[in-house]
This record gives sequence, structure tokens and C-alpha cells, in this order.
Amino acid sequence: MRTVGPRSVHPAAWAGLAALAAGAVLCAIGWYGVSGERFAERQLPYLASCTVPGAALIVAGAVLLTYGRGALAASRVERLYELLVVTGAPPRAEAGAGPLATSDELRTVPDGTLWHRADCPLVEGRADAAPVDAAGAVERGLAPCPLCEPPAGS
Repeated sequence: MRTVGPRSVHPAAWAGLAALAAGAVLCAIGWYGVSGERFAERQLPYLASCTVPGAALIVAGAVLLTYGRGALAASRVERLYELLVVTGAPPRAEAGAGPLATSDELRTVPDGTLWHRADCPLVEGRADAAPVDAAGAVERGLAPCPLCEPPAGS
């Protein structure tokens, strides 16, 4: 599988930039030709041969740029999938296999409704997680976390 780096650009994006540039040049030439003619019948050839195709190229360039961005995003998603799934990341524990945390130290967060083990994924690394004992948590009306299954208060 070919991967695209974050700084590389899809070929459709390059084609879109080229179409935008060519369209801008044609529109400028058409404007210059129209501005130099006094009569409408002498302005029509510039509109037909430069301005209208230039505007069409600008629209086509915008579409190609949008497609190029989408293709780049798709290649990034494929690379992320490759990193996370294909390389054989360790499988996560199944839901019924037991608690996610095993620490005996209990924590709670301000304005929280649960108490947790210290290594619970919901509070691990949080600076505002404060130590609490199970009995004090029950007195405060907190419930045990269903993920880490802390010991019930006595």
C-alpha cells in the first residue's frame, strides 16, 4: 500500500492549481481585449475565446483542488488505519474480562458523580482528581465507577 506523507500533494491538486492559473491568465487577456474595444460586436470574440473558457478553467481548478484535498485526507485515514489496525496493535480487553484498573487508591473529581480507582482511564493523569475513601464517597452520594469497579464503601 502506497502511503502519502502529510506534506505531499495529490496530482489532482497540482492540476487544479494549473487550471486556476490558466483560467486567471485567460480572464485577464479577455478583460484587456474587451476594455480596448468600444463596440460590443468587437468585444464578443474576446468574451467567447478568453473570458468564458477562463471562467470555466477557474471552476474546474476549484473542483480539482477540492478533490485533491479529499484524496489527501483519504490517504491520511488509510495511513492511520494502517498504523492502528494492520500493524497488529495489542487487542483491548473485552468488556466482561474484568476491571480496567486495579489500584487500591481511590479518587474523585470536583463536581463528579462517581469515585474511581487511581489508574482508571477516566481520572488517570487529571490534576484535579482528589483522594477519597469509599465510606466518604458514599456519604457524599457518589456512586462507584462502572469501568474500574472500585471497592464499595462500608
